[in-house]
Amino acid sequence: MNFLAHIYLSGDNDLIKIGNFMADGIRGKQFEHFPEDVQKGIILHRSIDTYTDSHTVFRQSTKRLHDKYHHYSGVIVDIVYDHFLAKNWTKYSDEKLETFINRFYRSLHENYAILTEKTQGLMPYMIQRNWLLSYQTVEGIHQILTQMDRRSKNESKMQYASAELKEFYTEFEQEFTLFFEDIKEHSKQKLLLL
Repeated sequence: MNFLAHIYLSGDNDLIKIGNFMADGIRGKQFEHFPEDVQKGIILHRSIDTYTDSHTVFRQSTKRLHDKYHHYSGVIVDIVYDHFLAKNWTKYSDEKLETFINRFYRSLHENYAILTEKTQGLMPYMIQRNWLLSYQTVEGIHQILTQMDRRSKNESKMQYASAELKEFYTEFEQEFTLFFEDIKEHSKQKLLLL
């Protein structure tokens, strides 16, 4: 799961959302230096990633891409799944996607002091280009994949993966829909334990 899904799966607590959002850059026990709810978000993020990587439906999606994109196939599917969450947002939330996103951006500003340096550096680009809203369109996904490809010095070839998204659009959407019900339940149960 990518940014949008991680934020969505965090429930209503802004600090849990922030922890879940910035968890990738936090190694080992470094998370213990953050406020308690941020720590919960980081732990939730790790649980979501572990669950996702071993889920048979997610693995089915990545298998379709593996020959061409190798270990980047999981990253691509994370982003593709965020596309289907954004596209079908009204199935998962009564709040408008734009409102949800703007509320999250506002909470990043309000909690700027506790963000990691990496997150602080990423924020202006993310908000200015409105990455989370851009997930709604295939073109937006293409732009995100291209930016990520540049960061990997074009070794990942992710910028070309929007072709597979278009070719297998129905299959990916069906797989996302099945998987997302499971990850929602997993996240809900994990939050109860934190």
